[in-house]
Amino acid sequence: MNNFLKVLIIPIILVSTFSTYSVQIEFHSFENPQRERLYLDLIAELRCVKCQNQNLAESNAELARDMREKTYQMVIAGKSREDVVNYMTARYGDFVLYKPPFKAKTLLLWIGPPLLLLLSIFFILKMIRNQNDQQTETITDDDLESVRNLLKSSSDREK
Repeated sequence: MNNFLKVLIIPIILVSTFSTYSVQIEFHSFENPQRERLYLDLIAELRCVKCQNQNLAESNAELARDMREKTYQMVIAGKSREDVVNYMTARYGDFVLYKPPFKAKTLLLWIGPPLLLLLSIFFILKMIRNQNDQQTETITDDDLESVRNLLKSSSDREK
């Protein structure tokens, strides 16, 4: 009975798992290879605003399909790369770009990571310096005298 359940349950789990990752393939026809290349470059370059760090080509979200369709329509209509990018950023914001422009709204995106790195290095060096200061205590004359006495008493015992 146990083997029968394994034989029955494993295929059901596999089918249900892989069916959630099924991809709907979109087919588009282009009048020339340059327009097709532009479309493919744009959907690889633009980010899906719903998904976590996926471009339009990788995402299966409904919004990404809509964005791909709009990109296709604009490319077929003869719009340039800049036109499509400008439309997408006007509609969805700078988040749609993997490399947002350097401006006041995106200042933290550009300056934040290097600033965080520098602060981390500063605090790590400060921690290391504090640990070294704690480990290297100064030896006083009293400490030296007690060590001498211990050595002298241990050598006296050996005799």
